[in-house]
Amino acid sequence: MPAIDTLAQDQRALRRRGLTLALLTITYFFSYMDRQILAILQEDIKRELMLADWQLGLLAGLAFAVFYATLGIPVAWLADRTNRKNIVAISLAIWSAMTAFGGLSQNFGQLLAARIGVGIGEAGSSPPSHSMIADLYPPEKRAGAMGIYSLGVVLGSAFGTFIGGLVAHHYGWRAAMYVIGLPGVALAVIVWLFVVEPRRGLSDPQHAAAMAAPIPPLRDGFAAILRNPAALHLVMAVTITSMIGYGLTAFGPSYMQRSLDFTKAEIALYIALPGGLCATLSAVLGGKLADRFARTHGLHMQSTMVAVLKTLALPFTLGFLLIDQPGLAIAAYFINLLLANSYLGPSFALIQGLAPVRQRALWAAITLLVINLVGLGLGPTLVGTISHVLRGPLGEDSLRWSMILFAAVTPWAIWHYWRAGVLLRAR
Repeated sequence: MPAIDTLAQDQRALRRRGLTLALLTITYFFSYMDRQILAILQEDIKRELMLADWQLGLLAGLAFAVFYATLGIPVAWLADRTNRKNIVAISLAIWSAMTAFGGLSQNFGQLLAARIGVGIGEAGSSPPSHSMIADLYPPEKRAGAMGIYSLGVVLGSAFGTFIGGLVAHHYGWRAAMYVIGLPGVALAVIVWLFVVEPRRGLSDPQHAAAMAAPIPPLRDGFAAILRNPAALHLVMAVTITSMIGYGLTAFGPSYMQRSLDFTKAEIALYIALPGGLCATLSAVLGGKLADRFARTHGLHMQSTMVAVLKTLALPFTLGFLLIDQPGLAIAAYFINLLLANSYLGPSFALIQGLAPVRQRALWAAITLLVINLVGLGLGPTLVGTISHVLRGPLGEDSLRWSMILFAAVTPWAIWHYWRAGVLLRAR
């Protein structure tokens, strides 16, 4: 009888995996809306609360990332042992409420506390979600599924800028935080009701024996990644890429306002959604292309593909920051998004494929710990700090050159993707 019940549960999970993936993607979408909302509001917040660029960088970076990243480890430990769906739903309710509370802030300290609360809530989103997706989709379809999930990043960022910019333009930055934050509480109930919790290892039947073994202790997760050179290079690659991306994204709207003379409304109406479309195409097509390469040439080609696309994107990243003509600069920005945002799906799919089945949420959390402490924590913080230091000699152009310095680090990430591909091919 238990075997029959398990079979029925597995069939139900597979029938509803599309719905589960959709709801997890929407949850991820809300998490990035709640993060990105700060970027389009920064100039208003800076004026009202009289903040410096280093404080803006701290709000978008380290203050959020320290709690988001470090709490991801105990959350992942819990996710490898308990119901992952419930963790995602509770976390969503917490970070959505804290985003709305940010709109009540009267000073830097209060806004800092609210953003820390958002980071605490969001710690419970990605590790359990990665684990569930890996259980629902087999290796040859996993990069495509992760590519769909990564739409949360690009669409959440785009709509956070679009909705936040328009609401702030008409009603102020505080109203924008309420509008972005409060709907997530209702979504948390929907996630709790409709997301399916899959059996661990459902899509990896060859690992059935591993599922019967005891769950390894926490320290073994770190040791396992360090012993796996391909996984280590992938973690380094996605961390450096994220550091650059978070730094540029956090200050992108401010750069457009200061150096290209766009208004908040213009960024929201004419840049956010087309940019989101380009990034969406990159994520979806990149994931599908990675799956095709995996089937025809082997998994190693997924990492090599990312290295090639990042190389092609770099001149357009620099063009966006160096060209003074607004139309040409934004065209370069769109092409950069189209090429550069394909990395998330293949990166996380490869890492999940290398992870032991009983440590998938833990490996995701360790990856996110490094990505977010270094990438999210240092990216915006350093861009803001460098801009603050350069403001004396460069004036309003200080932010431009701070971002150019960050973009110039991209070849380091490309090398790690290439090296991971070499090591994966040799496996």
